[in-house]
Amino acid sequence: MDGVMGIETEYGISAIGVPAEEELHPMQLSNHVVKAYGWSSAGGASGWDYETETPLRDLRGYELTRGQAHPDQLTDTDLGMANLILTNGARLYVDHAHPEFSGPEVTSALDAVRYDKAGDAIMAIAAQRASESIGRQIRLYKNNTDGKGASYGTHENYLLSRTTPFDRIVTQFSGHLVTRQVIIGAGRVGLGQASEQAGFQISQRADFFEAEVGLETTLNRPIINTRDEPHADATKHRRLHVITGDATMSEISTYLKLGCAAWVLRAIEYGSVGPQVRLAAPVAAMRAISHDPSCTTTVGLADGRTITAIGLQEMYLDACRATYDAVAEDLSEAARIEAKDLFARWQSCLDALRRDPFELADQLDWVAKLRLMKSYRERDGLGWDSAKVALIDLQYCDVDPRRSLYQALVGKGRMQRLVSDAEIEQARTEPPADTRAYFRGKVMAKFSEAVVAASWDSVIFDVPGRAALQRIPLLDPLRGTRAQVGRIIEESQTVTELVEALGR
Repeated sequence: MDGVMGIETEYGISAIGVPAEEELHPMQLSNHVVKAYGWSSAGGASGWDYETETPLRDLRGYELTRGQAHPDQLTDTDLGMANLILTNGARLYVDHAHPEFSGPEVTSALDAVRYDKAGDAIMAIAAQRASESIGRQIRLYKNNTDGKGASYGTHENYLLSRTTPFDRIVTQFSGHLVTRQVIIGAGRVGLGQASEQAGFQISQRADFFEAEVGLETTLNRPIINTRDEPHADATKHRRLHVITGDATMSEISTYLKLGCAAWVLRAIEYGSVGPQVRLAAPVAAMRAISHDPSCTTTVGLADGRTITAIGLQEMYLDACRATYDAVAEDLSEAARIEAKDLFARWQSCLDALRRDPFELADQLDWVAKLRLMKSYRERDGLGWDSAKVALIDLQYCDVDPRRSLYQALVGKGRMQRLVSDAEIEQARTEPPADTRAYFRGKVMAKFSEAVVAASWDSVIFDVPGRAALQRIPLLDPLRGTRAQVGRIIEESQTVTELVEALGR
């Protein structure tokens, strides 16, 4: 595994106290939010370079025609909506009627947490500015469903070697994605896609998956997404686009979400995870596990055995430890330290879930949320169908720290943290130093007026005196780092000097 990962989140959006006849479409609201952040922030090219994007190419060896595809699959057009490339290397834009923050490429789970939290901070600022500019109170929520049948995504991306057989990923990774929700679930009031039944479940997304494997992301959602769009050299890399995760407020949940999945994929590439962990009915298992906060439900394996989500997660953890023992010498010291910390936290969570999930109320979102709701329900005699309980669900993930129940818990010292406010603020404006996001972010900070468009794997400049636009390819996610181009960017006073220096 190449060790490069990232996370992108679509935020729920609404306007408060607006008469029905004056309501704006969510896409219009989202456009105001994205533009509002760009008006007062450094960076922000209006163009996205779609030339190398292939949303209809399937990892199973074929490509849909545009006529065959659902309109939601045509992600290589922006429909005139706002698009910003930020100085931290991230992308902020409108996607499927939601404002989306796509974080920069990183090489560690802890960095993924930093930039995920930076995304929340950016969205809070953007919502406040948009509210002031259009005279309407806009609220953004880091969740995955409106409780009425609509779902929107939090997607993870992992760069893998093209040589890893895709059927092995399908066979061996789906079990991890199905069962990891006991650790990384955000918690949700309501059972069923449209909350047809009253109750509480572990995951916001579990009820919305209907297939084990597929190309779609917004309909007939698959556990394993097959989009073949590496945003890198396609002869060397594939990008696994993971769409099963919840939007998590807890730093520990986010850390384990990215870090554990990255290590499971490393174990699969190395060969440490065998076919014995294949689930017999992954879609049904995903829902059954989510609907049982006691974490005692058993699901069937393809070989006829049954196992709990905790038990299967422990099998994956054992495989990751075995892989670590085999590859540790090839890892950096920082990667070894993070791996040991991930494994220890992973094991600690599994042990606590076996004893009493409420032991994790200061670490995992779904447990923290369930404890909050339990206290209100017992005090006020509320059922799961109470509007007040549903409001707690929503307020927990409000991005405005003045209203967020998650932030209230943080303020009272009732949620553990991994990163500081100072680190988050730095990540809001500065790119990671060890991936191509460094180049993308730094040129946006210094030469944004010359940037015509950009994407994950290119930046296009309009260079004075040159007839043609100049595309700088970034096909290797580990090139364009501070060590490689920091001095060039610093010493270049104009975009002409920058492009000439890069050419040399």
